Amino acid sequence: MPKMKTHSSAKKRFKVTGSGKIKRFQAYTSHMMRNKSKKAKTRLNGSTTVSKADEKRILNLLCKK
Repeated sequence: MPKMKTHSSAKKRFKVTGSGKIKRFQAYTSHMMRNKSKKAKTRLNGSTTVSKADEKRILNLLCKK
């Protein structure tokens, strides 16, 4: 059986932390920023973790168990 290939777009979007959680960046930050308040833009800065419901699916795309 051939080796499993990592999903190319998933490896660019997600990163597994040392504790096993999956880190992701926030959505809604690419355009129309002038319509968002300063508070909303600040809240979208940085990264957050993936929900527990989606973790298994993303780990499968990253070929990690």
